Amino acid sequence: MRRDKFFRLAALAGVAALVTTGCLSSSDEGSTSSSGDGDTAGAGGSDPGDGVVEISGAFSGAEQEGFEKALVSFEEESGVDIEYTGNSDFTTFIRTSVQGDPPDIALFPQPGLLLEIASDAGTVVPIDEFLDAGALEETLIPSLDSNTDSEGVIFGAPMRMAIKSLVWVPKAYAEEGYSLEPATVQELEDIAGEIKASGTPPWCIAYESGAATGWVGTDWIEEFVLRTSGPDVYDQWVSHEIPFDAPEIQEAFDAYGELIGPDADNVRGGVDGILSTPFGEAGNSSFDTPPECYMQRQGNFITGFFPADVQKDLDANVDVFVFPPYEGGYDGQPILGGGDIAALFNGEDQESKDVMEFLTNDQFGAEWAAIGGWLSPHRTFDASNYPDETTRKIAEIAADADVFRYDASDLMPPEVGADSFWKGSVAWVDGSQSTEEVTADIEASWPTS
Repeated sequence: MRRDKFFRLAALAGVAALVTTGCLSSSDEGSTSSSGDGDTAGAGGSDPGDGVVEISGAFSGAEQEGFEKALVSFEEESGVDIEYTGNSDFTTFIRTSVQGDPPDIALFPQPGLLLEIASDAGTVVPIDEFLDAGALEETLIPSLDSNTDSEGVIFGAPMRMAIKSLVWVPKAYAEEGYSLEPATVQELEDIAGEIKASGTPPWCIAYESGAATGWVGTDWIEEFVLRTSGPDVYDQWVSHEIPFDAPEIQEAFDAYGELIGPDADNVRGGVDGILSTPFGEAGNSSFDTPPECYMQRQGNFITGFFPADVQKDLDANVDVFVFPPYEGGYDGQPILGGGDIAALFNGEDQESKDVMEFLTNDQFGAEWAAIGGWLSPHRTFDASNYPDETTRKIAEIAADADVFRYDASDLMPPEVGADSFWKGSVAWVDGSQSTEEVTADIEASWPTS
């Protein structure tokens, strides 16, 4: 099971689907990035001008229903029939299909896989051949660079996003006088200290996720790398330009250690609670009276795991605020997240290009947003389309971000991001390995080619 956390794990609860694995690979002679003219792209898909556009992606079920509702107006106005196929093993599907019969458009669950396909298969059309990348950058949260290869060619544009850098609290949190606007991690730690002094563990954290146990821990480390060292170091870490056991990465582990406290005594249940509690249940005890913990840092998808009575009226039961910057670290507000990225294979079909323009503009998704489980990647999307104030607040948090980065472990080679990093997160939190030991072991697991 890949740590395709957001969307796939959340889909089990009827909410969002998430990010599959993929690792960056270098360009070869078949890459469109060497020419940017699209001559090698456009094979497969439907016949040009046939009135049909085939789209493949990773989400299905309720998410597919929401997506298809968002397509109706375009289909009626254009006369184009959009045929969407969801595949739970999208990574295998797209790697196989690009060798002979790719779809017209694919919705990639993360940029690493997209760039791998663009480099190795040479069938993805650079977006500047049919879209105005400059206009996109004016409306999007800062994310296009994640879909750009080493030569500066952009191969996809986001059509959905997910936000992880959120702290969820029950209404009792503010009622007790705790701030919903901590300016720094250090201020948040001071609040946690006050909560602990009152007799309640401040943090609700859980790692258990079956074969994927540990992914929650990797998210925490990623949050701290972004905040203590900034996006440039984060990018170098993801691409292995710096080793996993670099001082900056060890600093992130140690900063996380300060937040959870010795033996995780700032967390409900301590180490045992972290490792034995299913991740989706971590924050549920915050809704008890009185709360058994108060704060949960988790993605927007987590609402699908809240108790049913809480889900019925999020605005009345929860508050949410951004996980703040780290004092002395990156001077700005970073956001960790994910999303689905639209990429064009059939460069010979104008109808497919028109669908791409529709999927990636800031008007797309109103119907999907209204039923929940979807966030626009555009700052300029009309927030009144969202079904509740909680979702609108999350959208505002994303729009105010200074930098956005995709989940690091989903961009790293699977031997690391879906294996040694997960396992190392567990070994580190249970105390069986020190920061130096765990980062060295993860570094040793990085593939040499």
